[in-house]
Formats: sequence, structure tokens, C-alpha cells
Amino acid sequence: MLQLDAIDAGYGGFQALFGVSMHVDAGEAVAVIGANGAGKTTLLRAISGLIRSTAGSMVMEGQNLVRMPAHRIIETGIAHVPESRRLFPRLTVRDNLRMGAFTPAARAGFARQLDYVYTLFPRLQERQGQLAGTLSGGEQQMCAIARALMSRPKLVLLDEPSMGLAPVIVAQVFDLVRRIRSEGYTVLIVEQNVRQVLKVADRAYLLEAGRIKAAGPSADLAASDDIRKAYMGI
Repeated sequence: MLQLDAIDAGYGGFQALFGVSMHVDAGEAVAVIGANGAGKTTLLRAISGLIRSTAGSMVMEGQNLVRMPAHRIIETGIAHVPESRRLFPRLTVRDNLRMGAFTPAARAGFARQLDYVYTLFPRLQERQGQLAGTLSGGEQQMCAIARALMSRPKLVLLDEPSMGLAPVIVAQVFDLVRRIRSEGYTVLIVEQNVRQVLKVADRAYLLEAGRIKAAGPSADLAASDDIRKAYMGI
């Protein structure tokens, strides 16, 4: 579905990614793990077109993403749930969801997709008239994921969905990830909570200082002594 080959990217004169190659197949959940500052967020921002890669190739189902503007990348079937959720706090839940359905195809199917999202997340229907900024942390993450689903994506990018949440809410967030997986969505998730994310992902890549240092089935990485010591406190 998504293929990255030798991607370089960064901000101004600062290079954050160095020759990153990876792939995500349809139906998979793939994790990118690593410490803060490893380049995980930069990777997702490059895929969704929020920053431009400076070298390499990036292809989504045969379409070259490297020079494609961000609004066109969404139309290829990629939706991005950003770090810290980035909801519109003074808009209602329903209006936040409407913002996720701004492509022509999504606008045409807004009512149908809204019903589907409310079926997945009935709590959002209960709070559809509430300002998004007044939701709990877990509800805000739910709303951010639901907003991404409003574009009817093929691939969902999740950036640190557990960040800043209490442990009990973190468990709920990973349940959300399992739920959208069970609905058939392909997921690429970057996450510092290595222990939890390896339980929901099929495969994982370890990113260190902007380079892929290890890759393989999640069970293999979870069993690695080096990863357990460095990232899981074991």
C-alpha cells in the first residue's frame, strides 16, 4: 500500500530523517517506535505532506507523494491524527468531524460516514453538541481519530496517541486502535509507549536518530533484550 525508499526530511537546515525505507501493506498495523526526538513525528509529517522530503521516493498505491500537496495526499486515502490531537477546541464535536470531511468525496458522503463514526464511537454522538475543548483527554483522542475517519481513508497515521494521558486512559486509547483495526483500516502508528504499541501492531520499525535501526514482527522486537532494556524498562 505505502512504500518509502531512502527518505530524507527535516526542517530548514536541520535534517531529521536519513535514508528511511519502510513499507505498510493493506490490512496491517505497523508501529514506529523510538525515543523522543528520534524523528517519528517528522516521518508522519513527511508522509502526509506537512513537510517535504528532500530525497527518496514515497508511493501510495502507485501514486508518487513526494511533490504532491497535502490536500491531494488526503485524497489518495491517507488521514493523519496529529500529535496532541489538534482539535478545534471552540468548535463542537460534530463540527470537528465535519472538518475531517472536507474533500469533495467525503463531503458527498458526510451524513453516511457520520452515522458510521457514531456507531463506532457512540460517546461522540452523545456529546456532538459539546465544544471539543471541554472533552476529557480520552474523548478528545476519540474525536481526533473519528475526524480522521470522516475522510474515509485507506491508511490512518496515528502520532503518539497516548501522549499526555493517564494510564487508565492510555488503555482506552489502545482499545480504540484495536477497534479501528477490526473495522479493516490499515494503521501506521508512532508511539513512545513501546510495551503497549507492540501488542497492537503486526510489525514494527525502531527509529533512532533518524535512521531505521531494527525491523520485524512486533513479537520479535518485544522479545529483544536490547529493546526491552532501552525502551521498556525491563
